[in-house]
Amino acid sequence: MEQQNKVNERLALFRSLIGQEVTQSPSHFMNWLKPVVLGAAKGELHCSYIVRKEMTNPYGILHGGITAGIIDDLIGATVYTLNLAQAYTTVNNNIDYFAPAKEGDQITAKTRIIKQGRAIINLECEVFLPSKNRLIAKGYSNMLNIG
Repeated sequence: MEQQNKVNERLALFRSLIGQEVTQSPSHFMNWLKPVVLGAAKGELHCSYIVRKEMTNPYGILHGGITAGIIDDLIGATVYTLNLAQAYTTVNNNIDYFAPAKEGDQITAKTRIIKQGRAIINLECEVFLPSKNRLIAKGYSNMLNIG
């Protein structure tokens, strides 16, 4: 029961931020990305981001590394909502890029757990460009229990 209460506390933290920009995350990268929380449930997060100039490549479109960073960071935060006693780290990220986003665009990212095992948690994250109703990237990741 105590673990369930902690899960609720962590979810309550994300839920309290719905509609707000994250500024006090333990992840400094998340604070730099400046997501706005759109939704939070156990094992699921949904956030929006504004593509800033420093997030773009020389062509003025969202850098693939930033897209990968959004996916990895939000997947890590999703595992955090599970309140597991063990620490988890990313084993791999497999990302497909489908379409560009440019400076000033609002994009959204939504995660979900595919399978949760004792040693590995498999998750996915879809990144959308809502203004064009377009999937711009989809990533899969495995998180490893490191104790």
